[in-house]
Amino acid sequence: MTINDIKKDADVRMKKCLEALDVAFKKIRTGRANPSILDSVRVNYYGQETPLSGVAQITVEDSRTLSISPWEKTMVTEIEKAILKSDLGLNPNTAGTVIRLIMPALTEETRKDMIKVARGEAEHARVAVRNVRRDANNHLKALLKDKKVSEDEERAAQDDVQKLTDKFIAEIDGNLKKKEQDLLAV
Repeated sequence: MTINDIKKDADVRMKKCLEALDVAFKKIRTGRANPSILDSVRVNYYGQETPLSGVAQITVEDSRTLSISPWEKTMVTEIEKAILKSDLGLNPNTAGTVIRLIMPALTEETRKDMIKVARGEAEHARVAVRNVRRDANNHLKALLKDKKVSEDEERAAQDDVQKLTDKFIAEIDGNLKKKEQDLLAV
């Protein structure tokens, strides 16, 4: 493994940490209706666990209401069960074949709880990025120990890995700030 391979691997793994944070942030609901909140919902479709978006059309009716129209009428009860079983805390209202989800208004206390959850997710992402940095630095030290690189090359590579780490942690902090602003917006 070369220094460039180690740096590329660290970059790829840090990007994955950021993507995982984005997925986690999408699950934290704000007061507005957003179809991505249902991404984690899986529906039993003829014995297969299928994403909700694969068995129904999800649209935003207004700022606090999602409308779900199943492709097949028989899926209405399965979709209701899946939504109730999910940890989203939403109650489906069914009118014929259309299921409506009304997002409850967030209270001040709920908003603060959601911000705590978002901060926790951001901290997990920071820790994951730092773990990638640690792994990269260990690989660099192994190259030095095996006399495949000089001390100067190893030190410069560690500095590059640190700059990469700083960049991703700044991005995580920026994403957290945006999520907090979303949660505080009434």
